[in-house]
Amino acid sequence: MDIIQKYFKNLTETQIAQFSKLQELYQDWNLKINVVSRKDIDELYLRHVLHSLGIAKVISFKNGSKVLDVGTGGGFPGIPLAILFPETQFHLVDSIGKKIKVVDEVVAGLGLTNVKTTHGRVEEVKDTYDFIVSRAVAQMETFVGWTKGRIAKKQNHDLKNGILYLKGGDLTEELQKYTSATIYDLPTYFDEDFFETKKVVHLGMKFKG
Repeated sequence: MDIIQKYFKNLTETQIAQFSKLQELYQDWNLKINVVSRKDIDELYLRHVLHSLGIAKVISFKNGSKVLDVGTGGGFPGIPLAILFPETQFHLVDSIGKKIKVVDEVVAGLGLTNVKTTHGRVEEVKDTYDFIVSRAVAQMETFVGWTKGRIAKKQNHDLKNGILYLKGGDLTEELQKYTSATIYDLPTYFDEDFFETKKVVHLGMKFKG
């Protein structure tokens, strides 16, 4: 938990309590339904929570904005972001039912009121959102195809509405056709070696894919 406060210093008491509770909730649920590897459970705050919050170093979501988390798995990046931005609405989607069950239980355990979940595919989601977030669930071209038509046209942020994607490694080839994409290197914000090749990719909605 200290690692979160190292980089996010203005947390409320409620946020500190919610972040602190994550370890216990995930350890408990992971024994019943394995959604996080054992190694990662031991380093939950570094590998999952802080990694998810890399997006918050790129953008501060405004009150009332809507964010879709595609392929949320055990609730990342959606749940940490929902704790950090309690006035933003988050919709977490995953096609695997047992993962959404864990997400629902963690959301309930934290008392989060700004999260809704859907067990299903993103193509079935009809709403539109300011931003779509995810942690490397597919190649960018595939992901753009899945999420087509889900970005709201009305702009509320300085950063263009679109995709905020947590990715690692060399993205030169994958992003070749996305000339408008902006890459934010996470080592700019976080000191730990884990983030050495980690990035946030922003792709504005202007792209016609």
